[in-house]
Amino acid sequence: MILLVYFIREYYIWFFKHYFKMKVTIGIPAYNEEKNIARIIINLKKIADTIIVCNDGSSDSTSEIAQSLGAIVIDHPKNLGYGAGINSIFRKAKEIDTEILVTFDADGQHRIEDIGKVIQPIKENLADLVIGSRFLGKGKEKIPEYRKFGINVITKVTNSTLKQKITDSQSGFRAYNQKLISSLNISDIGMGISTEILIKASSLNFKIAEVPIIINYDGNTSTHNPVSHGTSVLFSTIKYTSIENPLKFYGIPSLIFFIIGLSFTFLSIQYYTEIGRINANITIIAAGTTLIAVVLLITSILLYSLVSVVRENK
Repeated sequence: MILLVYFIREYYIWFFKHYFKMKVTIGIPAYNEEKNIARIIINLKKIADTIIVCNDGSSDSTSEIAQSLGAIVIDHPKNLGYGAGINSIFRKAKEIDTEILVTFDADGQHRIEDIGKVIQPIKENLADLVIGSRFLGKGKEKIPEYRKFGINVITKVTNSTLKQKITDSQSGFRAYNQKLISSLNISDIGMGISTEILIKASSLNFKIAEVPIIINYDGNTSTHNPVSHGTSVLFSTIKYTSIENPLKFYGIPSLIFFIIGLSFTFLSIQYYTEIGRINANITIIAAGTTLIAVVLLITSILLYSLVSVVRENK
C-alpha cells in the first residue's frame, strides 16, 4: 500500500511537471558575440526549452556556433540594430507558440541565475511583462554613474506615459507571457524598442512588474558612444510618448505658452497705454509664444484624432 501511494505521488509529480510546466524560450539578440555565445547557450540549455538567437549581421562565427549548439538562429543579412533583433525574436516566438519569452543579452552582462526571478511572476499570473531592474536591491551599486543618470532621465520620461511606474525602462532582461507576445505589434529597429514595448503594453492594460537583478559590467564595455546612444534612446522615448498621449504631451506646453503669451500681451498693451508707443521686444515675445501655443494645440488635436482613427481601425 505504501509503495502504491509512493508511485501515485511520483506519477502526479511527473505529470504536473511535464504537462503543466510553462515552456520557456530565451531570445538572444547577438552581434559579433562569438567569444560569449557558446558559453551562454550551453548554460541556458539547462533551463530553457528553446533558445532563439538573432544574428544581427555578424561578421564573425556567431551564427555557426549558435546553430551547432542547437539554437534556432535567425540571420539578418546586415546589422540592423537591437530593435530589429528583438522584432525578429518576437516574430519567431509567436510562430513557435512560446509560453514565456525571456530576452537575454549575448555580451555576458546578464546572470543565468536571475532568469528564475523574471519568469516567476508570469508563472504565478501576477504579471504579463516582467523587467529585470538594475535599480532594485543591490544591483544599483554596480551601475556606472553616467549610466544611472541617463537611464533615470529616460525612465522619468517613459513613466509620464505608463500606468504603472517603473525604475528601469531600458533593461533588456525581460520576460513576456504568450498573450502579450501575440498582442504587441512593435516597429522600432533601434534601442527605442524597449520604450515602445513598455508604452504599448501599458496602453493595452497588460500588467508590468519588476524584480531585482544584478548586472556584470566587468570587462563589458558598450561599443556605443554613451552620449549619442543616450540621445537616440531619449528621442525615441519622446516620440512614443508623444504618440501615445498627444493631448498631454502637446496640450500642456501649449497651455503654458498661452499663459506666457497672454502675460506679455497684457504687458505690451500696458506699455502702449502708459508710454504711447509699442515695445517691440515685448510684442515679439507675446506674438511668438502665442503662435507656438497655437501650433502645439493644433498638433495635439490632429495627432490625437489620427491616433484615435488608427486604433479604431485595428
